[in-house]
Amino acid sequence: MPPWGNEMTQSDGVPELQEAWARVRGRLRADVGESAYRSWLKPLTLMSSKNGVVRMAVPTRFMRDWVTGNYADRIRALWCSEDRRVTTVEIVVRPAERPSPKRAAELSGAPPVAKATPRPSDAGLYASTPEAAPREISAPLDPRFTFENFVVGKPNELAYAAARRVAEAETVPFNPLFLYGGVGLGKTHLMNAIAWHITKSRPERRIIYLSAEKFMYQFVRALRTKDTMAFKEQFRSVDVLMIDDVQFIGGREATQEEFFHTFNALVDRNRQVVISADKSPSDLEGVEERMRSRLGWGLVADIHPTTYELRLGILQSKAEQLGAGIPGKVLEFLAHKIPSNVRELEGALNRIVAHATLVGRPVSLEATQEVLHDLLRANDRRVTIDEIQKLDAEHYNIRLAEMHSARRARAVARPRQVAMYLAKQLTSRSLPEIGRKFGGRDHTTVMHAVRKVEELKTIDSSFADDVELLRRMLES
Repeated sequence: MPPWGNEMTQSDGVPELQEAWARVRGRLRADVGESAYRSWLKPLTLMSSKNGVVRMAVPTRFMRDWVTGNYADRIRALWCSEDRRVTTVEIVVRPAERPSPKRAAELSGAPPVAKATPRPSDAGLYASTPEAAPREISAPLDPRFTFENFVVGKPNELAYAAARRVAEAETVPFNPLFLYGGVGLGKTHLMNAIAWHITKSRPERRIIYLSAEKFMYQFVRALRTKDTMAFKEQFRSVDVLMIDDVQFIGGREATQEEFFHTFNALVDRNRQVVISADKSPSDLEGVEERMRSRLGWGLVADIHPTTYELRLGILQSKAEQLGAGIPGKVLEFLAHKIPSNVRELEGALNRIVAHATLVGRPVSLEATQEVLHDLLRANDRRVTIDEIQKLDAEHYNIRLAEMHSARRARAVARPRQVAMYLAKQLTSRSLPEIGRKFGGRDHTTVMHAVRKVEELKTIDSSFADDVELLRRMLES
């Protein structure tokens, strides 16, 4: 029977206990695989054994919870195989001791660096480096990207509300806040807005905001200069860490490892972490399972593709900021024709305003179509009757089903006639084919609709403008 089972013994004082622990470690590594062992079980240290209770330590609370929830039973079984009197394995938290500045310098091969007082970066943020000279690592903030300039709609209301909560809360409301969505939908805007709000309302808080690529660059440079201790201190001593486009660390094992431990250290200290990506945590490619799991533990907020109403609101807000008098028809045209992302939408508006200013021509639908011909062509799709019906119903605020219904009320019949007219003008379908797409109507009904729309265009300029706007939206 092993001599260490009945009394308190320190792990470094009993060879038999150390040998047993070495065997347990080896079997754990074989059972769970090298990757999981390195991530979760390698940091385990054996503290003691007493009266059938083996105590083991890990450096963070999160790691303790994970090991307890996923590996505790297997660890206990392995210890029981070494000594059948073991009934319990306790996992406790014992933070790793940090070497002194002098010892850290000795380990890195670099001379010790005097402690410096943090100072603001160009963006007004503090990057604290207790044991190294402060570095300007935070990305500069865009002054346009504030909460006040963010247009809220149904696709982004959850992300906006969560971002405001993080920015305004005195304590950490959820950790991390994970924002994800496609390109140009507002992730970076919200990240900047959080940083601006915290900087202005609580300037004493230390924030680092940068892209995942910049984080990776800083880490690689620290490895190259043997300055990893200063790197760790710099990132783990902040109040708020914000990483944009975290998908870029996919496939980079060393960077993921460092980011993972930095992340855990901050969460354990109740410091706020905000992450953005183009996919949800579970869909990130090349990112280890433990990292994907941890990123999803807080609040995950999706920014959906924009709706027509939201795009129009963004354009109206942008036009007001530019102080440019843009006709409403032009803004509606852009909101319909550029559905891909907000960045492209705002870029199109900037081009129109710049052209009008430099050339001296008023902004109009014709000029807009001419200036943005390349962009519109890139967004162009082959016109179909289904597309015509959908756009027409949206424009006149009626249900799409009314395109096929038998209702003859003017509020329904007139938009339906416009859709038939546009189908005749913009597609190669025959009159009978068009009629069938409108609830099985006869070709004579389509002919009547075409004549009626042409007649109304000559006597009602407002109606003519509506039809022209729809046509341009569809054919440009």
